[in-house]
Order: sequence, then structure tokens, then C-alpha cells
Amino acid sequence: MKLPSSRRRAAAAAALALTAALALTACGSGTAKSAGAAAVVSQEAQNSPYQGTVLAQHFDKPDLVLPDTSGQPFDLRQQTAGKTTLLFFGYTSCPDVCPTTMGDIGVAMQKLPADQQAKINVVFVSTDPQVDTPKVLRTWLDSFDKNFIGLTGDLTKVKAAAASLGILVEDPVVNKDGTVTSSHGAQVLAFMPSDNKAHLVYLSDTSVAAFEHDLPLLAKGVAA
Repeated sequence: MKLPSSRRRAAAAAALALTAALALTACGSGTAKSAGAAAVVSQEAQNSPYQGTVLAQHFDKPDLVLPDTSGQPFDLRQQTAGKTTLLFFGYTSCPDVCPTTMGDIGVAMQKLPADQQAKINVVFVSTDPQVDTPKVLRTWLDSFDKNFIGLTGDLTKVKAAAASLGILVEDPVVNKDGTVTSSHGAQVLAFMPSDNKAHLVYLSDTSVAAFEHDLPLLAKGVAA
């Protein structure tokens, strides 16, 4: 039986949203924009208050324990339980996607009143832990928001955590000029406080305006 056109569009959008979550981006390569169309199609097909892409599959928060920027073990699942959590994988020497994404989130966070800011955790997990020491990571994150949480350490754990979300992370490559390229998925996943699952994904071309629109809803735990 042939599906009505509206149902076909919704089914296609769900598939595209999941495909977008699997995209791999090498910072500086300029390849991230190709996944942006998925967000547009999904938004048109979804009756959601959010501008981020609604995931058809809700991913569990990774069971990940790594040192934070103070050098203390941070249990991602336990220490962010019951709070909206934005999770991003990247590295501090990334020339474009990582600082742009974290900067946009930082700008949007500063527009929130303090009580709403306190309800959102922003967690950055390094994909280049050999360079991103706790001190380096803390200094870098402070340029965006001093409350951002940074985790760095065992790359095997990082890759496994990312893979559990459908995000690929590859081993860093040292280029001939000494710079490092770390290929990684450039999506931000938003985990809801109600069930600690990822309900939304923000692609690399998400605007500051989209984050400014969605963060107040996320702080309130509005259903996607």
C-alpha cells in the first residue's frame, strides 16, 4: 500500500535525521555542511517546538568516566543525571567547527537567566587527549563559558562513547606541518532531563539564533 505523501515525508525525515547523526567531519575540511539538509527536511515534517533535529531514535547517555579539567574523575551519566545535557566531541586545536559550535552555544547560554543556565550542562569531550590536557582544555573552554564541562583522557573510551551515539571518532593525525587533524562527528546531542536520553541533534551549521530559541525550552524540559 502506498503511503500518503505526508507520511512518506515524515518517514524520510526520520531516516535522514539518523543518517545525519552518523556524519564524520574532519575539522577544517569543510565537509560538514552536506548534512545540513537533513535538519531542514526534518523540521518541516516534525511538529516540534524545537529548531534542532528531532531524533527518531532516542540514544542513551554514554556510560563514560573521564578526568574533568580539575583532574578529577567525572561520571557523565551519574553527574549529569536529571539535567538537560548538551554533548559535543571535538578538540581544542580544531580550526573551525569546534570553536564555532562552542562559541555559538556560549553566546546562547549567556542570553538565559541564571536559573535556566543552571539547568543545562554543556559537556565537551576531547578527541585529541594527548594535546588536550585538563589545563589546556580548561583554558580553551573558559573563552566560551567558564561553566562548560570538559572531559579528556582515554581515547578508546571516547571513541566507544561516541560510537554508542552513532558518532564516529578517528585517531588524531599529525600533519607534515605539525598540526593535528582529528576527524569526528560534528553534532551536538541534547539529552533531556526526563529520561537522560538524546532527543535532539544539532548539526554543524546550526545558527546562534537556533540555540537561542531552543535552550530556554531545553532548560524547562519541554518535550520534543
